[in-house]
Amino acid sequence: MLLKSIVLILLLAMLASLCSGFYFLVQDKGNARRRLLWALGIRISLATALIGTIAYGIGSGQFSSQAPWDRGLHPERVVHEGIASD
Repeated sequence: MLLKSIVLILLLAMLASLCSGFYFLVQDKGNARRRLLWALGIRISLATALIGTIAYGIGSGQFSSQAPWDRGLHPERVVHEGIASD
């Protein structure tokens, strides 16, 4: 649950950085280029942290796929009529 919260916080921070970069691009009368690049750098750092967090979650087994096309890859997780197969 903690890892999912961290992913959500990183996504919201990326959205905030994206909005601030848009504001610097459109409305800022000062040194917009420097502030725009600063917002881009923060967004790249947040995206790197997000990818690393997701990779850690998949590697540690805290995140798993329940997609129908993954049943062939993980037959031990398939549930038949309410009984898990061993």
